[in-house]
Amino acid sequence: MTQSATLAAPANTAPEELQSDALLERLQWRYAAKKMDPTKAVPQHKVERILEAARLAPTSSGLQPYEIVVVSSRSVRERIQPIAWNQGQITDGSHLLVFAAWDNYTAERINMMFDLTNSVRGFKSEGWENYRNMLLGMYPQRDAEVNFQHAARQAYIGLSAAMMAAAFEEVDCTPMEGFDANALDEILSLRARGLRSVAILPLGYREADKDWLVNLTKVRRARDQFITEV
Repeated sequence: MTQSATLAAPANTAPEELQSDALLERLQWRYAAKKMDPTKAVPQHKVERILEAARLAPTSSGLQPYEIVVVSSRSVRERIQPIAWNQGQITDGSHLLVFAAWDNYTAERINMMFDLTNSVRGFKSEGWENYRNMLLGMYPQRDAEVNFQHAARQAYIGLSAAMMAAAFEEVDCTPMEGFDANALDEILSLRARGLRSVAILPLGYREADKDWLVNLTKVRRARDQFITEV
């Protein structure tokens, strides 16, 4: 059984038009699964589409200052589970996505992304190069923790894209911040790569008869209490 909730329609939009939208229907269906079925694995082609959605997500200045580590190894996920409040989805799901942000903005990283853009587009522009120089004159001089926190916020954009893509693919996921980031960084050797873990996202399929949350109605504030139009 899936969840049910009433969509509040924007002005001039009939509720049935919203309810027929495939993405909104999937977002109504999704929830943070509390119990995943360990016997069901997410097909690789669906995992790839979820990852591609995250890769295509926007980031500040197009720097993509984070990476995703896909943990499908059962043994590695078993090492992660104890440092993540023993949450069962980590091992009951078939994949664990770890969103890891750059630990700092360096000149090398900024130049890498600007050079990549020039290479892919096949030309340089004065405005783009001026923008590069502006960032080079600002970001590397800031405190590393300030830069990490900025990069972490970009990682959350990718996390959101992955969650929406998972819903569209009818794959369950549970976003998590409840883990020991230092321990996870050590398990995955992230610090050696200049990365720090930000959030994790188990992927799998709900085990509905063992999940207390699955049949509860999705609760969100009404549109007029959530959205202000100016």
